Amino acid sequence: MHKLLPSEHALMRHDTPHQQAGQAVNEGWVHGGAFLASVLSGTLLGYLADRWLDTDPWLVVVGILLGSYSGFMNLWYYAKRMEQRSDER
Repeated sequence: MHKLLPSEHALMRHDTPHQQAGQAVNEGWVHGGAFLASVLSGTLLGYLADRWLDTDPWLVVVGILLGSYSGFMNLWYYAKRMEQRSDER
């Protein structure tokens, strides 16, 4: 048994189009915020490591790249899950 996403709950409850749009916007904010958090945390960790090791600006750059990669991978996996669930219907 798989866990239902909020958008799937909307389809099961027969929400109005307005409610479904609101839930879709909410999911966009959640996943966009998670992407931003990945980039910012990578940047912060790179900055702190640069200060500690005195290697300005290289670890900040590495942190930004790794945070961006992590954020994109999370969005990729989310998109794949959504695609699989839409194929199951």
